Amino acid sequence: MATTSVVPAGRGRRAAMEDDKLVFETTEGVKPITSFEEMGIKDNLLRGIYEYGFQKPSAIQQRAVMPIIIGRDVIAQAQSGTGKTSMIALTVCQVVDTTSREVQALILSPTRELAAQTEKVILTIGGHINIQAHACIGGKSVGEDIRKLEHGVHVVSGTPGRVCDMIKRRTLRTRAIKLLVLDESDEMLSRGFKDQIYDVYRYLPPELQVVLISATLPNEILEMTSKFMTDPVKILVKRDELTLEVDWLTAKMRDSNFTVSSMHGDMPQRERDAIMGEFRSGTTRVLITTDVSLVINYDLPNNRELYIHRIGRSGRFGRKGVAINFVKSDDIKILRDIEQYYSTQIDEMPMNVAELI
Repeated sequence: MATTSVVPAGRGRRAAMEDDKLVFETTEGVKPITSFEEMGIKDNLLRGIYEYGFQKPSAIQQRAVMPIIIGRDVIAQAQSGTGKTSMIALTVCQVVDTTSREVQALILSPTRELAAQTEKVILTIGGHINIQAHACIGGKSVGEDIRKLEHGVHVVSGTPGRVCDMIKRRTLRTRAIKLLVLDESDEMLSRGFKDQIYDVYRYLPPELQVVLISATLPNEILEMTSKFMTDPVKILVKRDELTLEVDWLTAKMRDSNFTVSSMHGDMPQRERDAIMGEFRSGTTRVLITTDVSLVINYDLPNNRELYIHRIGRSGRFGRKGVAINFVKSDDIKILRDIEQYYSTQIDEMPMNVAELI
């Protein structure tokens, strides 16, 4: 049977968190700062931000940039499409001392593509402050990693396995690292990186600032944070702002040798125009974009958070969206669990489904 889900995004996650006695207010006490100038950003970094195409901070940037810059541990619920990657790049560029050639900031991501994208944005935004960043990821030459790291960089953006390897080789020296960013933490935990993350963490200095970025906040993440974060500022979006990642699909299709490009709200207009130009000219044959009104799950997600990841794009910024799930009899239990967890109702698909789309 097929079921449809028109999700009013503002309820169930918070209700579930209340049930589990894990209630956090949405950024209470964190005043939004609505311009980059008010954040005290270095002049040459501001220049890079504006040249990149940004005019004002996104909602997550307005709340998270300042706590990170002043040195607080931060848990930010954010994902692609909210200005997450540029927020990481901006804060990292602001806090590192470019007169030193030691690694001062480490960003861990679950995929090579995301780690490489973060490196690219850091280098672009920080071009006028001479920032040196390196993507330390599997699939690339170990020799190149060693050469770059020994030459000296300010920031390493990498995947846990390769970063751990470089630390153990004593090529990636950790003594000057003052900021650790765990990007897409929910994805990293679900992919089984937990042991590698702890392995990296024990090599880092004790007076370490930790920033954790996650699209969803399941219990495992909240439990994990208590082990290595101190009095973190919690910046949580409302569920009607939760959205679905597109990076995973892009990466998987590229791995299968499709020529794919993707476009989302984390990009300035100039970059969007360039990607659209590539698509129109046929340079890329597939364009993945985050502005959709219909999501079809041909298999039901096997965990609750992934369900929100998948369907979240279908109703962005208050617009109505439709998700259709193909459900076998064995999936009914999972479906009912998702309904209960998010306090929603997923109905059998009506005959007039075309009117809903």
